[in-house]
Amino acid sequence: MPVRSLSSSVFRWPDRKQVDRAVRVWVAEEVQEHPQLCRLGYFGSYARGDWGVGSDLDIIAIVQEASEPFERRSRAWDLGSLPVPAEILVYTKKEWERLAAGDGLFSRRMRREVIWIYSSDFETQCETHGGKS
Repeated sequence: MPVRSLSSSVFRWPDRKQVDRAVRVWVAEEVQEHPQLCRLGYFGSYARGDWGVGSDLDIIAIVQEASEPFERRSRAWDLGSLPVPAEILVYTKKEWERLAAGDGLFSRRMRREVIWIYSSDFETQCETHGGKS
């Protein structure tokens, strides 16, 4: 979250490097809780580089399979240790493949913006499309 400077009342919002480092540490911890994780990245203002005070972090996770419906999957992820407010979208491998193959606005945005920061050891089993590596 924002940090108050000791010598002033001005808040400093975490910059892109701070957020990137924090999400990399976070995913290393979260992968223990989510062994089905194939790939994880972030998109939105922090990925584009146009973040600012109040920006949140948009995270995307690709899992092999999921027993919960899409709307409930994010509840299993603890985002509390990240330095800014965050949201996570959790797709199964099959859902992501369909999305990535599409030509809709969101599909094009994901192919253009996602910064992938984690890929599992069984990447070939969880092959995904789009985004930067």
